[in-house]
Amino acid sequence: MLIPLILSGGSGTRLWPVSRRNLPKQFLELAGKGTLFQQTIARTRQLPGVAAPIVVASEDHRFLAADQLLEAGVEGATILLEPLARNTAPAIALGALRALERDADAVLLVLPADHLIGDTAAFVEAVQQALPLAGRDWLVTFGIRPDRPETGFGYIRRAEAVDGHGYRVEQFVEKPDLATAESYLADGNYDWNSGMFLFKAACYLEELAAYAPEMLAAVREAHAKAAADLDFVRIDREAFARVPDDSIDYAVMEKTRRAAVIPVSCAWSDIGSWSALWLTGDKDAHGNHREGDTMAVNTRHSLLRSHDRHLLATVGVDDLIVVTTPDATLVAHRDAAQDVKKIVDQLKAAGRSEHSLHRVVHRPWGNYDSLEAGERFQVKRIQVKPGASLSLQKHHHRAEHWIVVSGTAEVTCDDKVFLLGENQSTYIPLGSKHRLRNPGKVALELIEVQSGSYLGEDDIVRFDDVYGRT
Repeated sequence: MLIPLILSGGSGTRLWPVSRRNLPKQFLELAGKGTLFQQTIARTRQLPGVAAPIVVASEDHRFLAADQLLEAGVEGATILLEPLARNTAPAIALGALRALERDADAVLLVLPADHLIGDTAAFVEAVQQALPLAGRDWLVTFGIRPDRPETGFGYIRRAEAVDGHGYRVEQFVEKPDLATAESYLADGNYDWNSGMFLFKAACYLEELAAYAPEMLAAVREAHAKAAADLDFVRIDREAFARVPDDSIDYAVMEKTRRAAVIPVSCAWSDIGSWSALWLTGDKDAHGNHREGDTMAVNTRHSLLRSHDRHLLATVGVDDLIVVTTPDATLVAHRDAAQDVKKIVDQLKAAGRSEHSLHRVVHRPWGNYDSLEAGERFQVKRIQVKPGASLSLQKHHHRAEHWIVVSGTAEVTCDDKVFLLGENQSTYIPLGSKHRLRNPGKVALELIEVQSGSYLGEDDIVRFDDVYGRT
């Protein structure tokens, strides 16, 4: 059984302000049709006989992963929720343990959820070439044939050929300086380390037991204590906190004697920065990659990205990244794209929310957009999915006015339950138990006006919630 294991725990800080902690890059449409997560899933479905995927995701992203699997038409997927980030080696161990519950001979295709592959046919061919190696107990990684001296990736040095298409791995190399990268390109025996793997689940656990036994023991305990929650599998937090933080490269691949590499040219990018997105994206006659409502005069080799209803205009600039969202704007030189993470670090240190939340915040029932805020008031636009419901809740410090823009709202306010249609409104007094539900088949949109002494999202007491958030 070939089981895709999708690693979806990244935060994508170098793609701020579009990618943020609560909506990271893998769940965004950055290039091509669908989000990077959905594109990763779609590629695996091109493989013959592939089983339903196992997804390892953060608890914060559980509903994003579930919704996007549903949108992609994927059934039978398993979503494992990491309570803490512990890097790729433990995440893959969780997936391997779960895969062995399906099939003792399960083969895992390990894929990060945030990579872009332009040539799916080449990727599928490489996987099929790797399967015989995995069947003979090799731990196969996929090396991307370099087309430039890249200093932002690790490298893999190939040794002798094995089984026709693969090579034994001689060495994993850290990110080099430019001169070293140029020498690797000229040598011809080095490939970029893609972070994609294929191996038997049992073989990976055997190697982990040999080289990181403490890690495997802690992962086994956390997995054994896992609990089902709706459509998710929650890994035990206390046990998982004892798991060492390490990557698969350091924990296993650099030590095992079973490492093999399949070289592949598949228009791959890890979309690790805005400059990487510029490199892979379509460009105009002046080398600019432009998205959204943009105008460019005497502008060259730049990435310009604007959000809805916002014109971005540049004049007389070269080699810039300019990205706007409703609440933040980034301007950076393309050569400094890796340093965007430093802005995120400063936002965290200052206690600001822009590193974590967008103005539009996604929830399992829909989303809300904070339109305006001031002293003792806040205005939001709320969208509720058909059939979805917010929790039964109350607030200690604020009252709310709801005005229906479109759709139908079922409102619970203390002991009353009633319907509101377009252009109708209601008042939710401070302290009242209330719930909003969309009983219809189209999205419900309403305007909410909050007023009170404190308007923070933590002023919520939940009494009942279909999403298990009480």
